Amino acid sequence: MLTLYDYLDSGNGYKARLLLAQLGQPYRRVECDIMTGRTRTPEFLAKNPNGRIPMLELDNGVCLPESNAILWYLGHGSPFVPAERLAQSQALQWMFFEQYSHEPYVATPRFILRHLPANSPRRAELPDRLARGRAALDVMEAHLKTNAFFAGGRYSIADIALYAYTHVAHEAQLDLAPYPALREWLARVASQSGHVPITFEPS
Repeated sequence: MLTLYDYLDSGNGYKARLLLAQLGQPYRRVECDIMTGRTRTPEFLAKNPNGRIPMLELDNGVCLPESNAILWYLGHGSPFVPAERLAQSQALQWMFFEQYSHEPYVATPRFILRHLPANSPRRAELPDRLARGRAALDVMEAHLKTNAFFAGGRYSIADIALYAYTHVAHEAQLDLAPYPALREWLARVASQSGHVPITFEPS
């Protein structure tokens, strides 16, 4: 059985949980509290020297870290990965965008606000990060004004990658009211078959 090393509050972990649920794929979940150093133990670092979650351990013991690589692995051969070459490349385009231009400026402020004390020096990062977060949301809004989804005209792993932290952007003090097309897209994603919330844990 697949094993997902995860942290329940993590949007990156949620990407894998959401796709696994939509695939109907059974798996075992191991909670790794990043706030107590669970991903920095010798045992975990032996599996992923980068010391981060999520990490997917395959049946043969091979470990696959990085949330978007996990999405591609799980989605390969399913309707969640476009079959056409250009659409596949567009899915990757948006997944790279998510990690480079979106996640550092939506997920990181959320982490600072939810998990670090009010007097943390990292609070000084918030104005710049949030400005860049709004810029990323602007890019998404522009695309979604004329597209229902992000790649190939249908729901895919590109949407899962971007949905994970966008749907909780309010927890980063990012107001989604100015983004009507984006909010409609969030509702479309939430209406997909097999959708589960970020708090979902497999039984």
